[in-house]
Amino acid sequence: MENKKKNNGIQLLIVGAICILVIVASVGVALNYVSLKDVFKKTENRNNLPQKEVTVTDEGIADAVEKLYDATVIVKVGSNNQSTGWGSGFVYKKDDKYAYILTNHHVIDKAEFINIEMSDGAVVKGELLGSDEFMDVAVIKVAANDILSVAEIGKSDSLRVGDTVFAIGTPVSLDYSFTVTRGILSGKNRLVEMTNKSNNSNYGSIFGNSQKTESWYMKLLQIDASINSGNSGGPLANCNGEVVGINNSKLSSSYSSTSIENIGFAIPIEDALEVAESIISGKTSSKEKPTLGVSMTDVEGASYNNIKLDDSIKTGAVIVEVVSKGNADAAGLKSGDVIIKYGDNEITDFKHLKYYLYRSDIGDKVTITYIRDGKERTTEIELKG
Repeated sequence: MENKKKNNGIQLLIVGAICILVIVASVGVALNYVSLKDVFKKTENRNNLPQKEVTVTDEGIADAVEKLYDATVIVKVGSNNQSTGWGSGFVYKKDDKYAYILTNHHVIDKAEFINIEMSDGAVVKGELLGSDEFMDVAVIKVAANDILSVAEIGKSDSLRVGDTVFAIGTPVSLDYSFTVTRGILSGKNRLVEMTNKSNNSNYGSIFGNSQKTESWYMKLLQIDASINSGNSGGPLANCNGEVVGINNSKLSSSYSSTSIENIGFAIPIEDALEVAESIISGKTSSKEKPTLGVSMTDVEGASYNNIKLDDSIKTGAVIVEVVSKGNADAAGLKSGDVIIKYGDNEITDFKHLKYYLYRSDIGDKVTITYIRDGKERTTEIELKG
């Protein structure tokens, strides 16, 4: 009897335990259900919040390419009756007699003759009207009847980072004539340093050594459309086939064997046209740039030139030496002065200063703001050659 009672008691305990587990499980399910329901409600509410609409498309640009294709040309150069190379270009305008082609200065530099090849294979003689080395722009004219088409000009100012752009040119080999590459605008207003070794440069290196390497800044568009040697001078266009820039360079590494891809640069079309119109009117030449009559360095290079600066000075163009009776000398500037503004433009280093200087004309009067003995001062300089 006692064993039977014990068995009945154990059975009751088991049944009771099962009932408790069922109840706990039921409560847990209920709690979880309520919690998930709240999450769903929150998610639903979040989805109802106002959202910015973004349109993503991936349409071809064949129509835009066709619009510009016949206005693009190959610029072939040579000397001593021998071909020495080529670049790209495009017809940007024409009048009753002539058509005008834009390309880079470095494409035609030192060329004794220039031939222009059209997209249909026809080759005509080109005449160089002039060029600007520091803006890297050159203008060539041909007979108006020789060209196939004139490019439509757009506005680089209206471009947004991420907009589709494409390039037409002849990279690497003439076998790849009129190659089209597509990408996006990766950046705007990139100040890119350019260099040109010159025995006639008045500007030493940052650290004041004896190597005469002239350097300056160009404000460029950054693109990821593939460009290579031979694309120089060719058009960069928007998805409407309107030219917004002139391809002129790509990023490369001078310090390692690392390959750098898809970082190219183009001159904004507004800057190129400004130079081109000055060339056509006879006002601009590579040899007619104003000078300050100084040698300069950056703040970091001041100590290498035995110039001590206040620790508060972090940026600016430091004057190392002033040429006697030059423009800066006439304006009262001295060694050790730190130029911080050129007109209304802030100056961070001497190459930055040269960017604005080379965009000025001989005869301009410019206000220079500088620091001397810890005090900010101004002077006016009349720019001469």
